[in-house]
Amino acid sequence: MREAIQYLFFAVLCLLFFAVPIKAEETDEVRTLLKTNIDAVVILLHDKVIDKTDRNEQIIDIVTPLFDYRAMSKLSLGKRHWPSLSKEERATFSDLFIARLQKTFLDKLDIYSDEEVIYGEPQVKGKMVHVPSTLISKENRIGILYKFYRSREGWKIYDVEIEGVSIIQTYRSQFNGLLSEGTIDDLLEKLKTDDTFAIPAPDDERVRPG
Repeated sequence: MREAIQYLFFAVLCLLFFAVPIKAEETDEVRTLLKTNIDAVVILLHDKVIDKTDRNEQIIDIVTPLFDYRAMSKLSLGKRHWPSLSKEERATFSDLFIARLQKTFLDKLDIYSDEEVIYGEPQVKGKMVHVPSTLISKENRIGILYKFYRSREGWKIYDVEIEGVSIIQTYRSQFNGLLSEGTIDDLLEKLKTDDTFAIPAPDDERVRPG
């Protein structure tokens, strides 16, 4: 009986230790992390002198540490397809998916014209932290939600929502459509082709919540 009580006490201590809630200072840390990096990108976008190729390289260097690209690759295929891939197929898919994400990100920046970014209060979602932001221009207000989780390397983005539509879910829907009729080789080949898969622009009806 005594041993059972000791075991129960130990189990409760373990639960309390591992179920540590996210603290306010941690949500502030996530918001500051996002703001610091996005503001650095905005500064580069305001620079009218810098060469575009050099600018893009610097932007990718800034934002890459924010994202867990490998996790995003896995999430974009989901439990339906990722487990069936070989180690080599997973590596190839991840490399192509990362390149596609980065190209899409840079393509969207080409339409940037002196917008202002406003950051909202972080929202705790279980073990995740979501940071809302608004891209404000003279004509539009675009809501962008950055979703973070705590990885071994620190807080990382695993998804982004634009006007309520998830980038990961959008890609997953497109990939599911192709894989329902084709093979992983077909998907890998199409990922090599520019603009085969794309995230709709914020003013596209497809990104507006129904």
